[in-house]
Amino acid sequence: MIDEMTNVKLKTISGYAALSPGHVLEPFTYPLRALEPFEVLIEVSHCGLCHTDLHMMGNGWNRSTYPLLPGHEIVGRIVEKGPSAARALGERVAIGWIHSTCLSCPSCVKGDTNICQNKKGIYNQGHFGGFATHVIADSRFVFSLPDSLSSAHAAPLLCAGATVYAPLTQHSMKTVGIIGIGGLGHLALQFGKALDYSMVALSSSPTKREDAHKLGAEEFYTLDALPEKPCLDFILCTVDKALDWNRILSLLHPNGTLCFVSRPSQNISLDPSLFVSTQRKICGSNNANRSVVDEMLLFAVKHDITPWIEELPIEQMNQGLEKLRKNQVRYRIVYHISPTIC
Repeated sequence: MIDEMTNVKLKTISGYAALSPGHVLEPFTYPLRALEPFEVLIEVSHCGLCHTDLHMMGNGWNRSTYPLLPGHEIVGRIVEKGPSAARALGERVAIGWIHSTCLSCPSCVKGDTNICQNKKGIYNQGHFGGFATHVIADSRFVFSLPDSLSSAHAAPLLCAGATVYAPLTQHSMKTVGIIGIGGLGHLALQFGKALDYSMVALSSSPTKREDAHKLGAEEFYTLDALPEKPCLDFILCTVDKALDWNRILSLLHPNGTLCFVSRPSQNISLDPSLFVSTQRKICGSNNANRSVVDEMLLFAVKHDITPWIEELPIEQMNQGLEKLRKNQVRYRIVYHISPTIC
């Protein structure tokens, strides 16, 4: 296969992979296969680090296969394409979690490709992700980037940004609480403020108070000192911690909604009286469909919504993972990737 941008014949792709369940990535090289008709080969320049990568590396959801080469907040340029791929060579594009979907189930037909039960991730089960020199993606799930959006800042928007933007634009609300001021939460505060909501930050870390206000929060509460009365129309949970969900549910006004974009580590126990008599609702949201991702990228540019990032060379992959495990990231790590790594 020829890299049309460099006129160099590519035979292998180099990156960093977990060879077995664990939290250390090692140099890894795999052979470059032939592209399918709708696929494109992308030379990666940047890739964000997400908690999902940690879960997948350690087989936290019991669905990982090894070797596992993660990375799903990917930005780069197209260097090769299949015959049916309606993309231009050299185009700067971004890819999120989804490699492809069936495009024929009821969810896909409605446009809700993000909840297709037959979707394939950009990595796992024979696919390899973006912590590498190149990645193969389905061109129908690749996104064009506005020129004014830098590649490093665009990367986290493909997962963290899309994940919080979708529910914030699909529910009726005025006052919004964000649980967790991290990679997702710091973007949720910015999007919510730009959507003209009254934003409230709910965090286990009192040290994040100042940041939360800079990001758009009008009020800040620690999770052990929450308000006593209902004060929110909508709560977006971005953390996987076990919390006092009855206490959190009591913060909602009647007809309010608690929405999970995270997967709490323990089963949730709720007092039915807290939502039956008030018609409070509980729901989940899974990333975003293709049209919402496109909309989110344009909205982010229009309202100057920028992830707070720390950029590292890909060779410092494991240092970044360690910082993420210790909750030392403010608020997203993005790796810069050289075409000659490993």
